[in-house]
Amino acid sequence: MSRILEIPEIRLIDSKTSLIRIPAEIDVPVTSRVCRLIDTAEFQRLKSISQLGLVSLVYPAANHTRFEHSLGVYRLALLYLKRLAHDPQFAKLIDKQDAELLIVTALLHDLGHWPFCHAIEDIQLPRVPRHEFFASSFLLEGEIAELLVHDWDIHARDVAGLLGSESQQASHQILASMLSGPIDIDKMDYLPRDSLHAGVPYGRNFDEQRLIGSLCLNAEGTALAIGEKGKTAAEMMVFARYVMFSEVYWHHAVRGATAMLQRGFYHIYESVDLDVLFRASETSMIHELRVAAKGTPAAPLFEGLFGPRRRLYKRLRQFSLFENADLYRRMAGRPYHWLLAVGDQLAEKLSKRLGISVLSSQILIDAPPSSREVEFNLDVYHAKQQQYQNLGLVSPVVRALAQEQFDDYVKQVRFFVDPQLIDQMRKIDDLSGLIEESLEAVGE
Repeated sequence: MSRILEIPEIRLIDSKTSLIRIPAEIDVPVTSRVCRLIDTAEFQRLKSISQLGLVSLVYPAANHTRFEHSLGVYRLALLYLKRLAHDPQFAKLIDKQDAELLIVTALLHDLGHWPFCHAIEDIQLPRVPRHEFFASSFLLEGEIAELLVHDWDIHARDVAGLLGSESQQASHQILASMLSGPIDIDKMDYLPRDSLHAGVPYGRNFDEQRLIGSLCLNAEGTALAIGEKGKTAAEMMVFARYVMFSEVYWHHAVRGATAMLQRGFYHIYESVDLDVLFRASETSMIHELRVAAKGTPAAPLFEGLFGPRRRLYKRLRQFSLFENADLYRRMAGRPYHWLLAVGDQLAEKLSKRLGISVLSSQILIDAPPSSREVEFNLDVYHAKQQQYQNLGLVSPVVRALAQEQFDDYVKQVRFFVDPQLIDQMRKIDDLSGLIEESLEAVGE
């Protein structure tokens, strides 16, 4: 029997004691050493950071926290390990110490997140770190580092390395695929959890138990794979991810709010202490942003997002690979400063056309970032034939929605405008022509 099954947290999975209850009616088993990590100030901080940030402006119940999500991911790590401990290939490559490293990394994987983290990261400003590296500031010294050594015999640098996918060690590559991959424990938790709190069914329409029950390793022994009985569950997970991006994460109003936050942050980020700001609670960060924005073009943007009256920018135009492939290809994945320059040009042309002053901060362009979603590259093991096949080769669903990069279809290029100007803007017949001229003025 694999020694993985001797780990106290895994032995507690089927117990009815030492549990924390989280939505939806999920019991999370916790030992005293897990409780000591949870009780640290660094982990408790996650209670003050919402999982979906600005999504709650559109889906008002989507205000769950990274604390709740982290507990869910930790639980899934236990379930994955319990299942894979019975897989001879996995048990040969992953020992008890590796498994415990995965457990603590799963629990602490969001430690480096700050409020509105992904929106801020996407615009790739100087001095803004990746949240995986920011986690090191909470991990490498202090109480968590001491607890990891004392309770787990684990060095914090190994947790940081696994979070940053830095290790070339074969066993750590397997663990990394469990943390970040096609069917990782992060997606397995956030899709149904975000769906539940947003009040939509889309992220819950896949069979978690069936998928976990089919887990194995690929032929090379380097990443997760599934048995053929998990194929349909994996297809449904692909579809769940697609629809959640379409209807929640990249909902046009959510993206309008995101564009406002990004533009406002761009105006003020050089005047604030980012290290202090990123360690703050969400409420404190919002306060600091509004204070720093006073007297700048960021002020009305932050007031529209966080002030007493909700006032979001309105969608003026949008382009996808279907609607206007040329404009989409010219703008998707472009640097943020380039998009700002196009917006400046467009604001100038609109001012002349309408005979009024249109500020560049009143025209916001939201385009897919240069980083793209991970392709759903997953192998399926057919036991009778004793062979592996890539899921994309045997599934039209996966081929259409994942391997052909759904970024190009779900993540559209959108132009948003100050609601005071929307009626005038929509009357302009040749708006696409003005956009073309603005692109040409900035250059490729």
